[in-house]
Amino acid sequence: MTVAKILCVVFGVAILAVGAAWAAGVRIVVVQPIGAVPDGLTVLVTGLPGLNLIDSPDAICQRKQGGVSLFCRGVTAGAIAKNGHIIARLPYSGFLFRLSGAPQLVN
Repeated sequence: MTVAKILCVVFGVAILAVGAAWAAGVRIVVVQPIGAVPDGLTVLVTGLPGLNLIDSPDAICQRKQGGVSLFCRGVTAGAIAKNGHIIARLPYSGFLFRLSGAPQLVN
């Protein structure tokens, strides 16, 4: 096989895997570093209808309330932990956080 064919196969398999995960209800939730979670984290969760494929408490607060507050962040992160089934806990990813649609807040 040529390199181009191998890359096409790998890309196709990756697209199928992401599509299957989305259809199965797997979502990526990124919690940026805050007081309760100083290093931040990324979790794979299921059982939470209404989330985007890549989401964050900040993005959810922005969509639902038009802004982000520490209270909304905490309540949303707590609801995700309580109501969702966490499949995996991963390190924080700033790239995925930016993809979540969360507003860029200035310190």
